[in-house]
Formats: sequence, structure tokens, C-alpha cells
Amino acid sequence: MKMNRSVVRWLLLAVVVTSVSAASFGQIAVGISVRFGPPVLPVYAQPMCPGPGFMWTPGYWAWNDEGGYYWVPGTWVMAPMGMYWTPGYWGWNNGFYMWNAGYWGPHVGFYGGINYGFGYGGVGFAGGEWRGGGLYYNRSVTNVSVTNVTNVYNKTVVVNNTTVNNTSFNGGTGGVQAQPTAQEQAWSHEPHTPPLAAQTQQETLASQNRQNWASVNQGRPAIAATARPGDFSSHSVIPARAAGGEYHAPAMSPAEARGPSTPMNPRSNEGFRPFTPPSNNAQNKTATPAATPASTPAHNAPQANTSKPAPPAPKKSSPPPPPQHKQSPPPPKEHNKF
Repeated sequence: MKMNRSVVRWLLLAVVVTSVSAASFGQIAVGISVRFGPPVLPVYAQPMCPGPGFMWTPGYWAWNDEGGYYWVPGTWVMAPMGMYWTPGYWGWNNGFYMWNAGYWGPHVGFYGGINYGFGYGGVGFAGGEWRGGGLYYNRSVTNVSVTNVTNVYNKTVVVNNTTVNNTSFNGGTGGVQAQPTAQEQAWSHEPHTPPLAAQTQQETLASQNRQNWASVNQGRPAIAATARPGDFSSHSVIPARAAGGEYHAPAMSPAEARGPSTPMNPRSNEGFRPFTPPSNNAQNKTATPAATPASTPAHNAPQANTSKPAPPAPKKSSPPPPPQHKQSPPPPKEHNKF
């Protein structure tokens, strides 16, 4: 009993610490941009919920500069008290597909309208809810056994898949055309916390397994989901039933497809902005295209030099009078001699 109380106190303390650090999270995460979008989402089953307090975090396509897109298996994660997981998503912005990282918060925010399944149908989360300090599960969309979890309910969930199915990115050609609602915009200003260490470990381990690379699995990963984060053993792994659609190999290498990175703010639903290298004051003043700055400084330099000689010019115009004044001085000198 004492041990249980100490565990609860420790969890509450962890929630307080993560909430305090939420303000600085926006400056930590980095957005990745790619010239082409990720493959469609694979079709897979959800493993059984391990126990009370676990929340489902759906799988997604991440990026590796060595192999390109790779699949991060969905998994159950022990949720911070009273918080929900908002999945990350790829969004089209100014010529690139940019990664908007997921986060924990008091509400499920905008995640690109992507239908990740298992309660994440594109808007909000229908797989469970917090009630009086306990997490209750909707058995109609989550794989929960009443022998392991007693906090359950049943609520029918209808997902609209009439336009796009299994698409894994927002905007661009063939992407989900969804925009954040006014309520999601308001929730974007709430305190958010970054992915847990277990989630980061899941992504890292996935990147190290070539079977998860889209170029190898053709959009059908052998490890589509795991019962627990970081557990890639045979008894925990769920393979994909099928690829969500036809796989198209990219026409360029990962090095050629990789775009710039940019800091992101998880409390904003506006997506990422492409990184623009800082320019000097001369380039900002001229506002010339990238092809002309080289000639612009050369053109400005002579102007700067001619502006300096300008002061001597008056001196050159003043010398003409002195010659006349020099001719007049001799008479005074002679007059003084007399």
C-alpha cells in the first residue's frame, strides 16, 4: 500500500515537472522537410492494451537521411496523468513536406486530418477519455480486454473516408485537405509536453532496423506495431496485413530529397516555415534575386568610394580662387617692402 502511494506521488511529481518544461519545448524540437511525401499508411491490427493507464500512439512514417522514409511502429505508452497524445503529421508547406511533431496535452489538437485509426480518425480522439483521474477505453475502436482493464465503455465511432483513405500527409498533391478548427486553434495555445523517452526510443530503434525502411518493405512493414515501446521481440510485434496502397519508389536519393530543418512550435497549428539563411544588410536593402547579389555588392562598392571623394571635390573647386589670390599677394608684399 505504501509502495503504491509512493508511485502515485512520483507520477504526480513527474507530471508537474513536464508541465513546467512545456514552455521551452517549442525551441527544442526540429522539423524535417522532404521534397516528396511519405507512403500511404499500412494496414495493421492493434495489439492488446497491456493494462490500465496506457494510451495508444499510432504508427507513422519518419525520415532517415540514410534510407529515406521508415516506419515507426504504433505502440501503447503509459500516459501522463490527465493528458492526451496528439500524433505528428507531414504537411505541405512552400515546396516541401514538413514534419510536425506530436505532443502531450490536455486536449487532442490538429494532426493534419490524417486517419491513423484506433480512435484517431482525423479529428480528435475517440479511443478513450479521462474520468476522475482514471483512463477509460472505448472498446469499439481499441483492443482492450476486460480481464486486464475494467475502465471501459462502448461508443460507436463513424469515420468519413469518402475522400482520402490511408493518406499519410496533409496538403500537396493527393494529400488530405484539412484545416484546423477554431477549437483546435485555441487548444494550440495550451501547455504541451514533448514525446516521452519511451516514444523517442521507439523511433530510434525503428530507424536502425532496415525492415522498417519503405525502400525495403515497399510500404508493408514487418513490424507495424508493438505491445510496448522498445519491445521488438516476436511476442510483441504485429506485422502489417498489407500496404495501404501501391508503393511508388522515389525518383531521387534521400540526400537529394532532404530539405532544410527548422525549429518548430508544438503549440502552433500553422505547420513549419522553410528555413531562410540570414542575409547581410546590403542584400536586404537591394532586395535583388539570389542570382544578382554577387554583382550588387560590386556595384555598391564604387558608389561608396565616389561618395567619399565628394568632399575633396569642393576643395578642387576652391583652389581656382586661390590662384587669383596668389597673384594678388605679391603686390602687397612689394608694398610692404616699400
